Amino acid sequence: MSNIQLHKHDLPAGLSLGPVVAVDTETMGLDPRRDRLCLVQLSSGDGSAHLVQIIPERLGGQGANCPNLKALLADPAVTKLFHFARFDIAAMLNGLGVLTAPVICTKIASKLVRTYTDRHGLKDLCRDLAGVEISKQQQTSDWGALELTPEQLTYAASDVLYLHKIWSRLEALLLREGRMDIAQAAYAFLPTLAKLDLLGYADPDLFHH
Repeated sequence: MSNIQLHKHDLPAGLSLGPVVAVDTETMGLDPRRDRLCLVQLSSGDGSAHLVQIIPERLGGQGANCPNLKALLADPAVTKLFHFARFDIAAMLNGLGVLTAPVICTKIASKLVRTYTDRHGLKDLCRDLAGVEISKQQQTSDWGALELTPEQLTYAASDVLYLHKIWSRLEALLLREGRMDIAQAAYAFLPTLAKLDLLGYADPDLFHH
């Protein structure tokens, strides 16, 4: 059974999650400019997850006042491992005012090397690369609630608990197929891409005709 710890407002001081930390977010919707950041999930890959609930000051919380979390997200010595990093980086930049880097994205990695399939969702990668079936039932629940349900917490944790295992498989495929260099270049660009998304260049993107 996974160990899930919920922290209100910020990570505990002194918590170390290692050199590569899996990260995900839950928001009120899919527009990072409009929809409030509600939860940030983190895992060191050891089977435990730390969930930080971001509560606005108007609802009795601390809002973006989470120095420990922000220090980790911006720490150049800690690689942040995402699935679909583009959205999460933008959501945290808009919600917390911090640009997350350096980063890895398993969705990009999957699209670069698993060209034999069009299934690159986290549920697909968990099944195909980690041998785990995860439920997406709580995906569209109300993440802005002040009290999150046990089902929500379990769902949120599942989004980070398996990313290290998935990445180890994808990393080997990137090396095998000679596409690690282009993957790393794409990862390095993701924080800038998130900035462009927040400026309104998501659709059509800056490189569109």
